[in-house]
Amino acid sequence: MSIEAQTLHRETFILNLGPQHPATHGVLRIKLTLDGEYIEDAEPVIGYGHRMHEKMGENRTYAKFLPNTGRMDYVAAMFNTHGYVCAVERLAGITVPERAEFIRVITAELNRVASHLLWVGAFLIDLGGFTPLLYTFDDREQILDLLEAVTGARLTFCYYRFGGVCNDIDDDFIAGTRKFIAHLRSRMPMYHALITKNIIFRRRCEGIGPISAENCRKYGATGPVIRGSGVAYDVRKAEPYSIYPRLDFNVPVYGQGDCMARYLVRMDEIVESLRIVEQALDRLPGGPVMAEKVPRILKPPKGDCYFNVESARGSFGVRVVSDGTDKAYRMKLRSPCFSNLSLFQECSRGMLLADALALLGTLDLVIPDIDR
Repeated sequence: MSIEAQTLHRETFILNLGPQHPATHGVLRIKLTLDGEYIEDAEPVIGYGHRMHEKMGENRTYAKFLPNTGRMDYVAAMFNTHGYVCAVERLAGITVPERAEFIRVITAELNRVASHLLWVGAFLIDLGGFTPLLYTFDDREQILDLLEAVTGARLTFCYYRFGGVCNDIDDDFIAGTRKFIAHLRSRMPMYHALITKNIIFRRRCEGIGPISAENCRKYGATGPVIRGSGVAYDVRKAEPYSIYPRLDFNVPVYGQGDCMARYLVRMDEIVESLRIVEQALDRLPGGPVMAEKVPRILKPPKGDCYFNVESARGSFGVRVVSDGTDKAYRMKLRSPCFSNLSLFQECSRGMLLADALALLGTLDLVIPDIDR
């Protein structure tokens, strides 16, 4: 058959992947153009759950915006709040007590482990495997029990304050955290036997959904996505903050750029986060958990500040412009999920639909973080 005849008989059709019901926690629609089961184009359609967080940050006081930060990446809410309080503290010249810095890192890294456990379970559901979800959620619940004891919440945490944290951790939290670290370390071989070495899982991930380091840089992808493409970029190492420079941990990197590489990065990060938490507990100093004389109504001097942290999904940045009043003049929030989603359209072209779903799953998207 000639090329002209092939073109004449070629037929494409449009398939909507989503959206789900708009009352759900996050809604993503992808407009797929398919040639049979092969993707010719995949256009993400976002904005179904847009809440205007940045504008809300400009019309309420700095303290009143704190609960908003946990409503973006709700799976790893600690990091959004961490980035926000650090940006405002830098603007206002607030020095955080050392004990509070340690507590922030301990709780944030526990939140990272909880987020990765949720991702592993949900990703296996995307691929058709149900059993791992039961194990990952069992372990994640133990972390949420620990965090609930000190924060009062299990999901949308609002624990950090300008100048420290709202509650100190006690001996029960420390003992419970050490017990959990030992428990999860003993479970990692089981996870690798159940998932990593599973031949069906490997066939669905190895060589599937390759993303080049060049594409990651082009779209601004960060976190496990870029580290799965061989780039050792981690904000905790590249732009050190808090007490991370004093702790010993590795940045997991895999060069294959496929779904398997991104999975392995997150599994290794769980182990590294446990190391970080254990070191922070060992070196936890005494003292206060809040800075002295922090005004109840904060009015930072005029200035412009950007601060980013390494969240569970990549670099989360907060830019705050102060005009000297009790509200931010301008606020900009840099979402890692938005950048990671942006590369999907280009990287999914020519892929089978089933493989593209695996690629989409390894991007680890939290839609309210995109529709902020």
